[in-house]
Amino acid sequence: MKKKLILWLAAMMAVSSATMITSCCNEDNPSSEPVVVPEPQVPAARITETIRKEEAKATVYNFEYPSVDPYGKAVTLSGSIIVGDEVETAGKQAAGMVLYNHFTVFHKDECPTRGDLGIVLKVVGSKLIAVAPDYYGFGSTGDKNQAYCMSRSNSQSSVDALLAARQLLKEKGYKWGDYLFNLGYSEGGQTAMGVVRLVAEKYPDIKITHTVAGAGTYDIGETYRQIVSSGETSMPSTVISTLLAYNEYYKLGVKNSEMFLEPTLSNIPVYLLSKNYKREDLEGKLASTKIADWFTPNLSNLKSDLSLKFMEVFEKDNLSKGWKPRGDERISLVHNKLDACVPYANTTQMAEFFKQAGFTVDEGRTEDRYVDGKVFVYSVNVPALSAKMGTHETAALAFVAELVIVVCHYLDIKPWFSLTAEELEGV
Repeated sequence: MKKKLILWLAAMMAVSSATMITSCCNEDNPSSEPVVVPEPQVPAARITETIRKEEAKATVYNFEYPSVDPYGKAVTLSGSIIVGDEVETAGKQAAGMVLYNHFTVFHKDECPTRGDLGIVLKVVGSKLIAVAPDYYGFGSTGDKNQAYCMSRSNSQSSVDALLAARQLLKEKGYKWGDYLFNLGYSEGGQTAMGVVRLVAEKYPDIKITHTVAGAGTYDIGETYRQIVSSGETSMPSTVISTLLAYNEYYKLGVKNSEMFLEPTLSNIPVYLLSKNYKREDLEGKLASTKIADWFTPNLSNLKSDLSLKFMEVFEKDNLSKGWKPRGDERISLVHNKLDACVPYANTTQMAEFFKQAGFTVDEGRTEDRYVDGKVFVYSVNVPALSAKMGTHETAALAFVAELVIVVCHYLDIKPWFSLTAEELEGV
């Protein structure tokens, strides 16, 4: 009992002392604002490992860099820098750089730093240095839920990766020309357009030579409306992931049971959040293509309080409105009109936004796509080829063709690689 009393008195004295110190500080400066303890600073950018990709004749530098999480708090993110051998043999001199924004991934090993570099390994054959961020939720933040299709968050991670990579490359003695290509398909296409918006808003010193964006969900709200209206989606995993991300990172407080029916509700942590499955391996297990099988009635009702709550935050990240693009942008938008995952309306609305901003918008394969203030819309009608190559995936061939055409024009080189549907399925 005596020991407990002594401990209690000691605790009270400590509290009193802390109160007195706080009071003294306030009396010395009664008009001062409450002291805010700054967040710990994340470490500076650093290269974490060097990997040789002999089959691609390239060296990969995985790196970590300071950025912010979807809440806006300081965080360390990760990404890859890919340098082809042509740059090394040219005295570490590159023609320019590529910011490669990766497409939808679900498995923990599908992000760039875990080895799944896909098409970007072929891009560096053009004597460009590529930078590929993991995005929040993969790589160094692999223990967090991914910020899926949140263009504000993902584009910030991309721009921060580019800036950090430039500094790290300088330290290693690399040099590069002024060309900067901003590329991405699907979620990467959305991120690429998010980069265009972010650079226009905050980074006057970054000049993008040309953006090639394919099949991006530029307007999540319109995508949601069309999916509900049609009652189907070819990739339920993308719809579920979008709802989970916006619910979590906008702090909507919606329970999963308010959004999803069984068995999908119980399948989500097993097949999706675990990050142990690739999309083609989880799709049939996670949910069916008919949303009535796993959407709750409230989520299927566009006028319900639940739907309106989501539509409000979707609108906050709508790339098709609410910002002013630079007048010197050069953009190619690639999309399949038959896309059963990302409705083609995303591209038509994005093009209309630029038209209203004073840009020239052309559709069709023209050579006049390299002038300031130009948006080139490359529309295709490509059917599904296989279970893995649906209408969303097949148009990625058109995206690859467009990026090759664009890069070859600026660098004045011949096409340095081609890609068949079978090869695309492999990457």
